[in-house]
Amino acid sequence: MEYIYAAMLLHTAGQEVNEESVKKVLEAAGSEADDARVKALIAALEDVDIEEAIEKTAVAAAPAAAAAPAAAEAEEEAEEEEDEEEAEEEAAAGLGALFG
Repeated sequence: MEYIYAAMLLHTAGQEVNEESVKKVLEAAGSEADDARVKALIAALEDVDIEEAIEKTAVAAAPAAAAAPAAAEAEEEAEEEEDEEEAEEEAAAGLGALFG
């Protein structure tokens, strides 16, 4: 994945995406660049419009990003309900012990 990120970073910075530049980015980030993977990435990106790919990915990711907070909120509410139910059960058990 870091190879793709390197290519995206270079593209966003207006730099040429080639083997040498991808290797430099990876090495600057502390990763060891695998020549075969770098060559494969450059070959795979040869006919790709990176800007268009980024836009499509951003559009596809937007609904998922919007749904994430709602899902987290629903999960939090469910946890709160479980906690309330447990507290009620414990209280009922405590009262039962007084009369048992």
